[in-house]
Amino acid sequence: MSTLADHHRELVFQLFELLDAPGLLALPRFADHGAETLRAALQAAETIAAERFAPCHRASDEHEPGFDGQRITLPASTGAALRAFADAGFIAATHDAADGGMQLPLSVAMGCWGLFKAANIAIEAYATLTAGVADVIKTQGTAAQIERYLPKLLAGHWFGTMVLTEPQAGSSLGDLRSSATPQPDGRYAIRGRKLFITAGDHQITENIVHLVLARIDGAPPGVKGLSLFIVPKFKLRPDGSPGERNDVALAGLIHKLGFRGTTSAMLNFGEQGECTGELLGRPHEGLAAMFQMMNGARIGVGLGSAMVALAGYRAALDYARERRQGRLGRDVQQAPVAIVEHADVRRMLLTQKALAEGALSLALHAAWLHDLQQHASGREARERAGRLLELLTPVVKAWNSHFGTAANDLAIQVLGGYGYTRDFPVEQHWRDNRLNALHEGTNGIQALDLLGRKLFGDDGAAFGALAQEVNETIAQARAAADGGLQAQAGVLASQAGQLAEAWEALGETIRSLGHALRDDPRRALAGAWDFMQLFGHSVVGWLWLKQGLAATRALAQAEGSAADFYRGKLAAMDHFLTTELAPMQARHALLRCTEASVLDVDPAWL
Repeated sequence: MSTLADHHRELVFQLFELLDAPGLLALPRFADHGAETLRAALQAAETIAAERFAPCHRASDEHEPGFDGQRITLPASTGAALRAFADAGFIAATHDAADGGMQLPLSVAMGCWGLFKAANIAIEAYATLTAGVADVIKTQGTAAQIERYLPKLLAGHWFGTMVLTEPQAGSSLGDLRSSATPQPDGRYAIRGRKLFITAGDHQITENIVHLVLARIDGAPPGVKGLSLFIVPKFKLRPDGSPGERNDVALAGLIHKLGFRGTTSAMLNFGEQGECTGELLGRPHEGLAAMFQMMNGARIGVGLGSAMVALAGYRAALDYARERRQGRLGRDVQQAPVAIVEHADVRRMLLTQKALAEGALSLALHAAWLHDLQQHASGREARERAGRLLELLTPVVKAWNSHFGTAANDLAIQVLGGYGYTRDFPVEQHWRDNRLNALHEGTNGIQALDLLGRKLFGDDGAAFGALAQEVNETIAQARAAADGGLQAQAGVLASQAGQLAEAWEALGETIRSLGHALRDDPRRALAGAWDFMQLFGHSVVGWLWLKQGLAATRALAQAEGSAADFYRGKLAAMDHFLTTELAPMQARHALLRCTEASVLDVDPAWL
């Protein structure tokens, strides 16, 4: 029976054998840690996730938040689980030791948070959203704001939210109307309506700190006129404790397909003209400040998609090993076999494994780049990591959420009719993961960002740096194959060749799209989602070749179940590059020809 220990083992491989997380300890920021500290953090996360989060996975879904006009009701287990998360220091995982934090690398913290996401992603969202709010206040706030808010947030006594979306604007942030009117005491009167506010109201903590985008009176139109404000649910007394209720009214809860354990709120600010907030950062620079949190959240979404996909895969694998149905031959006297023996079931399981573990590798690689961007010793190394991170962030969010959900869909299919019932967890995993393609910027927006902004920014320097790393991995795989590393030599050589062909084709398509963007941007961008899938597959194919190399090295010393783990890695690498990446080549011709386009379809025809 699969447990969180299986996820733990996967994270150890990704962080310690693939990314070399202990190598980060050579950086001054992490010098006080040892490798055993990083491993202990992962073990603690596994224990709390197993004891507190996993047991209420179903309950938090079946007993979704309720509102009686006065208070939010949630299962008691939700608050208990989050208290354990906060008390163990996981909200403050990446923060300075001087502030009470663990001062862990983000990549390791993401590994820890991933275990909670696999156990119960809806509950985990309250805590990591708060961690993001704390990050923004730490970097954008005044000394007084940091003193007032940071300790309470990091300790989990207060939780936080980010408040962007408005009914008339959706993802079009330039159309936000919420207003902020300066007051004589230096604060602002906030007024506006917001919706889809994750964790927007609850009684889990004694206060909620909203980060609200609004427009100061007289500000310019569009996104350049947005500012960011701290708006607590309860106003603070002079001593910093929560006092009277701020004029932030819960207009109602949104009832969702999945992710039901997290409140999703409609909030009205300033209905009575009594909502006050304080400016965070500089006026009219609120979107840039908020994007610090959103970019981190997009990596978190990608991580969550991967971990929920893994949870579905493990559940499907358990079922396939136990469920006996059908025979391999025509002899009806034979005993039924476990369905894992059937080729089509094995195909679905291997595809789930390749998608989920590939998505996890991509998310953790992005977190590792963030560690280097923030803390590498040399300026050149920091800038290179930053360019790569900026390029890959929309891919982490969009590719992972799309194909992570596809993996969960396959998990339902493995179970057949049982997968469509609530007797098994795979349908909940699918429902929970389906949200990830929508929030923190829909996948279509991420695709436009990748093709329209990130790919050709700085004259394509980021893609050039990425291609260099890919070519280095291909060279390493070919060298390993030439060295005859066990029976994997042929697989490594073949897949290095597959990846080389894919990246050569990708480079040609990018050059073609570059010309198309200059000639007719709207027509070229109509293919943004197709390009996102193609680009994401190419990047994940590279990461799978890296995983194959790491597995090949480790397999030389492995025995028993450990050897099976590494052989599974090689099988998934071969499957992804052969069955998932190779067929994507047909998209190149589609993307290089922009003459035929969905833009030629009149909306009336639809």
